[in-house]
Amino acid sequence: MSSPEVTAPPATVTIGSLSPSRASDFMTCPLLYRFRVIDRLPERPSPAATRGTLVHSVLDALFDLAPTERTAAHATDLIGPAWAQLCEAEPELAGLFPDDADGSVLAGWLGSASELLERYFTLEDPRRLEPAEREFYVETVLDDGLLLRGYVDRLDVTADGAMRVVDYKSGTAPGVGFEAKALFQMKFYALVLWRVRGQVPRLLQLMYLGSGEVLRYEPDEADLRATERKVLALWAAISRATERGDWRASPSRLCDWCEHKALCPAFGGTPPPLPELLPAEPVLAEDGPAVGGRQTHIDDV
Repeated sequence: MSSPEVTAPPATVTIGSLSPSRASDFMTCPLLYRFRVIDRLPERPSPAATRGTLVHSVLDALFDLAPTERTAAHATDLIGPAWAQLCEAEPELAGLFPDDADGSVLAGWLGSASELLERYFTLEDPRRLEPAEREFYVETVLDDGLLLRGYVDRLDVTADGAMRVVDYKSGTAPGVGFEAKALFQMKFYALVLWRVRGQVPRLLQLMYLGSGEVLRYEPDEADLRATERKVLALWAAISRATERGDWRASPSRLCDWCEHKALCPAFGGTPPPLPELLPAEPVLAEDGPAVGGRQTHIDDV
């Protein structure tokens, strides 16, 4: 008797991917999303973004030390090696301060990173923590085929399995009324973790090293279902903009930090011609490139 034919499970077909950073880009300005995702225009590293990456790298390396060595002094000692590693991975960072002939600007900038790290120690004691995950990649595919993905700074897990999602921000805490925008990224991560691990994270925690404040939020299933609906609505809007080639600028005070301001019609510029996409080519919402094996962080703007 012949063996019954075994049918392989159908492969997961994705319609595209979205990360918190690119979702935030589209919500901030559809044209910015186009410049970064469709046109893939290069962007020069900025002191603010690079400082965020440096601080994240040091905090990650801090937990490689024995608990008793996780002190502010040791964190300061890690700045130099972390900066050297970033420059080795991204040689263009050597030109971050082109007019700094005597190195004083770089020294002051490294000092500002040290201040952020010192403030971190006023918010929690890393000697008492053993993160389950650090700087780790998470992804899940929603029922309609949209791939959600991103990098989580830190995940703490208690003995009974409760999860705390932690994100470091080198900027200042948002003002009253702007917390929802800040929490969107965290709810995005919580949604992915819920789908992957089958459990809603107990706590979402944003640590603002620029102001020494911590924003905490306890999500529930209703929150995460609402986040999923919002993400799907965003993707639908992105898909419509892609089909129509309609990427509108949304001017705001954030334009002062935009690398592509000269190309923006809101400021008299002209965007480059849209690149041609193959009929079946998905528009993938990519994050920025990793620096030194770690994800680039843009927290200060």
